[in-house]
Amino acid sequence: MPPEVISILVLVAAFVITTTLSVNMGVLCFAAAFLVATVFGGLSEDDIFDGFPGDLFVVLVGVTFLFAIARANGTTDWVVQRAVRVVGGRIALIPWVMFGIGAVLTAIGAVSPAAVAIVAPIALNLAARYRINPLLMGAMVVHGTQAGGFSPISIYGSIVNEVVANSGLPGSPVALFLGSFAANAIIAAVVFVVFGGLRLRRGAEARRLIATGAGGSDELADVPEEELRLNRDRVLTLLGLAVLVVTTLGFGLDVGLMAMSVAVVLSVLSPKTGKAAPGEVAWPTVLLICGVLTYVGVLEKMGTIDWVGHSVAGIGVPLLAALLLCYIGAIVSAFASSVGIMGALIPLAVPFLHAGSVGPIGMVTAFAVAATVVDVSPFSTNGAIVLANAKDVDKDTFFRQLLVYGGLVVAAAPLALWVLLVLPGFG
Repeated sequence: MPPEVISILVLVAAFVITTTLSVNMGVLCFAAAFLVATVFGGLSEDDIFDGFPGDLFVVLVGVTFLFAIARANGTTDWVVQRAVRVVGGRIALIPWVMFGIGAVLTAIGAVSPAAVAIVAPIALNLAARYRINPLLMGAMVVHGTQAGGFSPISIYGSIVNEVVANSGLPGSPVALFLGSFAANAIIAAVVFVVFGGLRLRRGAEARRLIATGAGGSDELADVPEEELRLNRDRVLTLLGLAVLVVTTLGFGLDVGLMAMSVAVVLSVLSPKTGKAAPGEVAWPTVLLICGVLTYVGVLEKMGTIDWVGHSVAGIGVPLLAALLLCYIGAIVSAFASSVGIMGALIPLAVPFLHAGSVGPIGMVTAFAVAATVVDVSPFSTNGAIVLANAKDVDKDTFFRQLLVYGGLVVAAAPLALWVLLVLPGFG
């Protein structure tokens, strides 16, 4: 049996074990990475460690550490209260506001994980306070950032347009952007309806909660208004968050390292508040995500992903190859870098796109959107940030909810995009 097939079967086995025995999948994947890499892949231990997602580890720890401090000193409560007042008590608008903010940030050039890291903690605090389904709120944040992610000046858009141009294919940056925005907006609308967004239209009750400074729980209903006013620690935290936004979006600095730096400064200035913050980091989630992505790194080193991609691209039926490439992009991107997948797999489609059987603009748009719309998966950077910042939920349950939702998107989105964007250009 080819080692590439063995590596895929081991990953499937890890899913089965973690589902039936409730073992942390990250631990399983670390062990599986060692076994598969050394026994079947001919890789060294250094090759295994090369796959460890150090940047994502810092993002998850840094962001949750920083916002643990913000929660402890009441800054997030203050921001939540003001944010809801801005929408005039119409709680149903909050998920769409989060969607819009995420879309604007990525459309003007922010990296998607950086935008999610900034928006998700506030959004999920709003969800906890006003009884909004956290899956609804998390999905709206992620799909919002992906909606704006292919603007001509965005990171994703620039990369895909460059790959297309270098491959000698006709491209349309506007079609790519509008296709991504429309797909994510439609999915967000469906999510909003299915997960209770319409039931949030309770204007009178919302205004009462806001007027008292309370949220959806009985405990928050007892919080006096004066406790939510600005004080020294909250002002410093707001300044720190402003620094985080400016440096990551304006100067391109790493969001994880900046979040960690801001958290350290706040801890030094207010030791009592910062002391308990490390315990609030979602360590089981960090272990889970890092273990899975380390195994994915082994798959990449072994050439499993390239092997699958080339096998599909070699199929003699262009329409079927196009559909399978969309599915490969979606499945792999749910565990790995969307940018890396687009850069690696779009060139595989060049030969049959040049043949003229499949329209290149529709195909590239379908593939690019399929490879990014799945980033709500808990194994992707964006989904992991949402999972790590969820409040007042059982993390294992929420992980399974994100996993199921991500699986549904992986199953449905590539086919829908193929029907809408690839089939019309066939022939």
